[in-house]
Amino acid sequence: MPAIIKMFKPKTTKNNKKQWTHFFDLCKGCGLCIHVCPAKCLSWDNKRRNHNSLPCVKVDINKCISCKQCERICPDFAIVVRS
Repeated sequence: MPAIIKMFKPKTTKNNKKQWTHFFDLCKGCGLCIHVCPAKCLSWDNKRRNHNSLPCVKVDINKCISCKQCERICPDFAIVVRS
């Protein structure tokens, strides 16, 4: 992971098989990840806000299929998926 990414504090959600990490400081709240998710496991998190005071994204890790579509589409590299 690049050094610049390490300075941002991420939120990691995981279970036994997969890990989904979201870097709130990089996210601009565009929602592209929610739109492309085939498992429909992503939604808006109204409790957590990004640097622009927009809602961030949350994941239902048990529905996630680790397809990495959200990671690929994110224009800000704010999502990392590991399985």
